Amino acid sequence: MSAERIYYGEVKWQDWYFYIGATDKGICFISSKPSWENGADKWIEKQFPNGVLKENESRIQPYKKQLIEYAEGNRQVFQLSLDLRGTPFQKSVWQKLIEIPYGETSTYSEIAEKIGKPNAVRAVASAIGKNPVLIIVPCHRVIRKNGDLSGFREGILMKKKLLQLEHFT
Repeated sequence: MSAERIYYGEVKWQDWYFYIGATDKGICFISSKPSWENGADKWIEKQFPNGVLKENESRIQPYKKQLIEYAEGNRQVFQLSLDLRGTPFQKSVWQKLIEIPYGETSTYSEIAEKIGKPNAVRAVASAIGKNPVLIIVPCHRVIRKNGDLSGFREGILMKKKLLQLEHFT
């Protein structure tokens, strides 16, 4: 079996930082932490058993451009191809996250209801926590029923920063 290439690069813009991974099919990983801290290597090893990481700024340029536009407050909807790797359940949850409009939030239980599994709130929370594509699959828009911010792979401060950017909090 031939190796699948995962192109990566970094976005450093003002006080924002993103590590981006993309295949020929689309973006597959975003983190606000550098590679040595974000777990991308382990995630890629699991999701792309024959994957080979290759730095390539030109391949990630379209993703970089739209993330900067988002960080500037000039983009609310992304027009990018995605290469999401996960279970069918995880993908169904991530699809519902994509449907949460900019500047709005949803709760874990609302997402569970929307996928037709109202008793699967914990499983939904777990799937959200495994979302590999920060911001574009907007897991930061999911909050607790009481309005509190909770678990976020990149940390609560980053979640709050993203919600503030979207004029929510």
